[in-house]
Amino acid sequence: MPDSTAPETDPSTRDIVESIIRKGMAARLEDRLDEAMRHMKAAVALGRHSDDPLALARALHGQANVERDRGEARAAVALYLEAVPLCRQGDDPLVYAHTTRHLGDVLREMGDLDKAERCYAEALAVYRADPAAPPLDVANAVRSAAILREAQDGVDEARLLWTEARDLYGKADVEAGVSESAARLERLA
Repeated sequence: MPDSTAPETDPSTRDIVESIIRKGMAARLEDRLDEAMRHMKAAVALGRHSDDPLALARALHGQANVERDRGEARAAVALYLEAVPLCRQGDDPLVYAHTTRHLGDVLREMGDLDKAERCYAEALAVYRADPAAPPLDVANAVRSAAILREAQDGVDEARLLWTEARDLYGKADVEAGVSESAARLERLA
């Protein structure tokens, strides 16, 4: 029987949404996309009934990721576009940067290079301004910008970005990122 003098802990909506998102991410990692989508939709529904814009933004981002996995780029873009302004209202600029970068990735994959470029510029500005930004997140954003520059035939800029990505992946101890960056640099030499 719980101690009646112990304070009750009431989890916040954000905590509950995050818990549901984690379940969805776990299912996604195991390629159980239908289950992942059910979790993400539940997180979005809960987020829509809260007064926490960041909770809703994180849930929308999670659902967008699953839509991407399912090959539904347009649905993913719509969800990211809904999430980005909510991220701006939230208290975590890195969530904004992460969501904006993912939006850029989908736009790039769809061939909308100009909009993707704007997304990457915004995301990188936030990441570079925050000394607490995880090197892996920054590396992934730099990698995305490097891929875009290659697609735009900006070889010199792409080299600079791939060099930065390689260094950041090294700092994050992600050998696959270091190897990919080195191979791209070799190809661009």
